[in-house]
Amino acid sequence: MGGSSDTPFMKIVEGDNGYVLEDVPHLADYIPDLPTYQNQLQHHPIYSAVRQYFVDVDDSVAQTVVVHKNGKKGTHFRRAGPRQKVYFESNEIHACIVTCGGLCPGLNTVIREIVCGLCHMYGATKVLGIDGGYRGFYSKNTVPLTPKVVNVIHKRGGTILGTSRGGHDTSKIVDSIQDRGINQVYVIGGDGTQKGTARIYQEIRRRGLKVAVAGVPKTIDNDIPVIDKSFGFDSAVEEAQRAINAAHVEAESVENGIGVVKLMGRNSGFIAMYATLASRDVDCCLIPESPFYLEGEGGLFEFIVERLRENGHMVIVIAEGAGQDLISASLQSMEKKDASGNRLFQDVGLWLTHKIKDHFAADHKLSITLKYIDPTYMIRAIPSNASDNVYCTLLAHSAVHGAMAGYTGFTVGPVNGRHAYIPFNRITEKQNKVVITDRMWARLLSSTDQPSFLSPKEIKHVSETAAPTQLLDADSSKEVRQ
Repeated sequence: MGGSSDTPFMKIVEGDNGYVLEDVPHLADYIPDLPTYQNQLQHHPIYSAVRQYFVDVDDSVAQTVVVHKNGKKGTHFRRAGPRQKVYFESNEIHACIVTCGGLCPGLNTVIREIVCGLCHMYGATKVLGIDGGYRGFYSKNTVPLTPKVVNVIHKRGGTILGTSRGGHDTSKIVDSIQDRGINQVYVIGGDGTQKGTARIYQEIRRRGLKVAVAGVPKTIDNDIPVIDKSFGFDSAVEEAQRAINAAHVEAESVENGIGVVKLMGRNSGFIAMYATLASRDVDCCLIPESPFYLEGEGGLFEFIVERLRENGHMVIVIAEGAGQDLISASLQSMEKKDASGNRLFQDVGLWLTHKIKDHFAADHKLSITLKYIDPTYMIRAIPSNASDNVYCTLLAHSAVHGAMAGYTGFTVGPVNGRHAYIPFNRITEKQNKVVITDRMWARLLSSTDQPSFLSPKEIKHVSETAAPTQLLDADSSKEVRQ
């Protein structure tokens, strides 16, 4: 191995041939002479038949899997999983779990599996749920969590712990953690929540407390970078297809029927894109990353007329963040933010339906029937599907194994199919977006046979402004680096 350097949230370890490990902090970094214990899993009857159960201390996960034969090995993250040595005894564990931000399928599954993982694998007896998001640390009661309490919560949508936006007072939160004797903190939330978790970790480290802080990244929009995908995304895409199917049935049942479906996606159009590709019933998909226009040659109105003349009906899917620049009242709304600091958007679905109706009301050559469907809150509130349930289990167990091994100030997630411990700053530094010069977006345009609504000049601009070292994985449309 070569040299190493530290930042507030990661340790950079450089090895031979361009190998770089972006490591996460550890309790031993600021608390000297911490005692270690044999991991009780090696004597656990459930795992007695499992070979090579413990992860090697030097195992890492490559962020990039496609490389040139003469190129550098690139960036790696520490592989998640149980270690032979742990930093907490069973009777010492006093954990807490908190959920923040908007609802997402799978929240209850993550809660359940953190509790069951701590209790069944590591013998913990004290696990608390923080009621009501970050505010719950200092303004609400806690909820004792046991495997019996959480046994069937994965079958329910939402979160049994409640959630909220904003209300983050780092000093008060750490005071509460210290006063309650909590030594493991599990935070489930989006990028804003994880930024708050990073500040909690910093304050805990400043005070020299033996408290492991682990984040589980949550966003239904799939806009968290580095990780392969976020939990709840598969469930959202699956449920979105039901809305698209309903819109299609309504549209094809009348002459010149138009179905408009608004889906989640404030800044990233992954749900709209994948639901469109999966359904095969969508004629036009509009996302925040790809500008569009209504009037004139090559505009949306012209395309609607063409499609209605061809098929007699059409379905439009629009992500909630698309077209915000076209909404006349957007300048005023952009100045408003919610409690988490997110910009408040206008309802682009309602705006678009009114625009389409007004256009065809003025054009007496074509009479339309339009139905608008907004399933946003129905999708957010459903339980997770089978795929997400399994994924949430892996996320929860990875977080538990990491905290038990003494790692702190990290978040968890799969990177190229392998779960890893990722520094907070890597998943909060930017948002993952659909890249409209990628092959996945080209597949969508081929599937819907819609125009890109971009001029050659705009396409050139998009290509030139993308980082020259960025490549796109053709199957996941997730950014990878080389």
